[in-house]
Amino acid sequence: MKATRTIAFSVAAATGFVAGWYLAGWHVERCKADLFSASRYRRLAALSYLAGQERVETLHLLRDYLAWEPMAALRRRATRMVRRLEEHLA
Repeated sequence: MKATRTIAFSVAAATGFVAGWYLAGWHVERCKADLFSASRYRRLAALSYLAGQERVETLHLLRDYLAWEPMAALRRRATRMVRRLEEHLA
């Protein structure tokens, strides 16, 4: 009986871990896609998410975004993020 519970718990934990890993990856890709959304609120949310991602890939993505972004306020925010990332990664 105890072995059955242990096995069931292990399978449930592994399934939860795999599902969480998949959903986290899906969320990251969705946020990246929202960076170029037609909605300025989604772009703002994507920028807020990316503010916590201190990686070289984020820096490249933000540079592409700066060349595309039509709204001045969001461009300023992204510019500050790029400067901060350049300092952090240097």
